Amino acid sequence: MKLIVQKYGGSSLADSERLNNVAKRICNKVEEGFKVLVVVSARGETTNRLISLAKETVKNPEPRELDMLLATGEQISASLLSMMLNDRGIKSKSMNAFQLRLLTTSDYNEAQIKAINKETIHKNLTNNDVLVITGFQGVTEEGDLTTLGRGGSDTSAVALAASLNVKCEIYSNFAGIYTVDPKIYPQAKKLKYVTYDEMLEMAALGAKVLHPRSVEIAKKFNVKLYCASSFSDEEGSYVVDNYNEYIEEPVVTGLSVDENQTQVTIFNLPTGHFFINKIFEIAANKNLNIDMISIIKNNEKVDISFSIVDSVIDNFRELLNESIKNYQENFIDFKNDLVKISVVGIGMKKARGVASRFFKAIEDIPIFLVTTSEIKISCLIPKEYKQKAVESLAKEFDL
Repeated sequence: MKLIVQKYGGSSLADSERLNNVAKRICNKVEEGFKVLVVVSARGETTNRLISLAKETVKNPEPRELDMLLATGEQISASLLSMMLNDRGIKSKSMNAFQLRLLTTSDYNEAQIKAINKETIHKNLTNNDVLVITGFQGVTEEGDLTTLGRGGSDTSAVALAASLNVKCEIYSNFAGIYTVDPKIYPQAKKLKYVTYDEMLEMAALGAKVLHPRSVEIAKKFNVKLYCASSFSDEEGSYVVDNYNEYIEEPVVTGLSVDENQTQVTIFNLPTGHFFINKIFEIAANKNLNIDMISIIKNNEKVDISFSIVDSVIDNFRELLNESIKNYQENFIDFKNDLVKISVVGIGMKKARGVASRFFKAIEDIPIFLVTTSEIKISCLIPKEYKQKAVESLAKEFDL
């Protein structure tokens, strides 16, 4: 049996015309002799509307009940698409996470996938050509619905493909993976191939085509990924293990922009790991992601700086002030309206002079923080310099 997983994002399903286009694409795959597992997101802005509805009802929705509410969005998409496929003569069946037995942890709003019942999938494919599966959600061993957090439908699709050892196609409003977001830099080039490691860095740094969790799963289980637009037949992009059998390895593959960043600096902390650990413990306990860490020793004290997203800064500020309120010498500085600009490329492991070229290209732009890895250079800059930095770096590295 030829089997494939396809995932369609919310923009691809937003109205009847788009739903019809998706149905045509699935029908074509069935005509090619495939059985298709289709993973769907909620239509359009459905998830955001459901979150707003919950918060209009109560200030702080209980996580379990919020997951019950949010899971309805994908069920609407799945049932409507399955209806349309059946109307076209394709044997289709919609299934939610409970019916599929996609088991997760009990971490409501941010659940992790534990297991997928392959027998259930194969049994239901016996009399059906297509299974339309609700993405973004799972079920605990106790039978409670959970959601997988941001990018959850990507995660669902890749996890299904990994469990069945088949290819996964991700369809959205993006025509593939680009060197730079075309909305920011229209001259950006579409990449035919990108490695798992590069895609993981680019996704974590703000690229919106794939969520980092889905790329992690794809890399771990060597899932073949293909990203394309659901609105055209234009060839998309392939995520691969390495470039060896495809093309010469580029030095820099892409440039990512992560907006809405804040730099936090805490001055005059006592030396010793206890105080530094305390700060990161606060963030970890609240699932707040700290990045671009810099520690400078100042006599018998230390100053620590790091970046964090704007959306969580008020919560973090309150927790931070509470944790170090007994240390009178401390004070905290917040710099807002910053962006993180990063270049990524597996070829940076071998190439010389990449850092020199990077900083030369943006030499007249203020830089607050810098971080590097084998395949990445990132810097934190004022938001008003975003476009200038993107254009300068894109030209320098021919992106």
